[in-house]
Amino acid sequence: MIKKAVIPAAGYGTRFLPITKALPKELLPIIDHPTIEYIVNEAIESGITDILLIVSSNKNAIIDYFDYNLELETILLSKNKYEEYGIIRNIAKGANIHYIRQREQLGLGHAVLQAEAFVGNEPFAVLLGDDMYVGKPEPAMKQLMDAYEKVQSTVLGTIEVELKDTSKYGICIPKPDQKGPIVELKGVVEKPKVEEAPSRSAIGGRYILTPGIFSYLKNQTRGAGNEIQLTDAILRLMGTEKVFSYDITGKRYDVGNKMDYIEAILDFGLQKNEMKDELQKLINKKAK
Repeated sequence: MIKKAVIPAAGYGTRFLPITKALPKELLPIIDHPTIEYIVNEAIESGITDILLIVSSNKNAIIDYFDYNLELETILLSKNKYEEYGIIRNIAKGANIHYIRQREQLGLGHAVLQAEAFVGNEPFAVLLGDDMYVGKPEPAMKQLMDAYEKVQSTVLGTIEVELKDTSKYGICIPKPDQKGPIVELKGVVEKPKVEEAPSRSAIGGRYILTPGIFSYLKNQTRGAGNEIQLTDAILRLMGTEKVFSYDITGKRYDVGNKMDYIEAILDFGLQKNEMKDELQKLINKKAK
């Protein structure tokens, strides 16, 4: 049973500059909750009990967000604002939140390597902070965890992307005659040229990894972007164990992309009873 999750959150967030100069991209709000809280909640709802957030020295605001604020709680209680008190008191309820700093941002593979002591000798989940999912009928990570129970090996959560977008992702190379949703892989390649993409099956920011990945990350040479790529280490891992992909069912938002971020705000706003009608009116007005 997967009980530990790792959420890398140390990146610079350059696609949202200048706001990310002062505010971590993971704290950009979807209405009134930051994106990273939705991702943490996905892990909790999937059955994860311990979550490691990998942060950098300029992201103390993330740590503060998941910590208690006793002064604010006292003020809310003194004013009988019990609903608001409950909202902030129950952030990430149901899991233990841990932190470690990635002193240098050398790529996703390097970030995951920082979790070795936390993970120990057991399989673990990785959820990227740029990717939000509304899984159907179950959370995206729970889907991967169920797949892992069947294959007992590394599972990469995948989505199908347009051919023109394959150069933005790690792309899977399935073995012949494989049919989803669980597919054994022959290989993976990080951000291939569009004309060289082996498929349209892209790794979508969700992983179940076995602890064997760490032995490859420790001596992984730099790849695309001059960074230590997790995808490259997974390719080497395939020499010693089977690796599978799983086609995630649900809606994905790349909240590092401005249009996806705006779409997420609209979709989540339309689900809030207190604002959905007025928001729909506003959308209709703007569409005219």
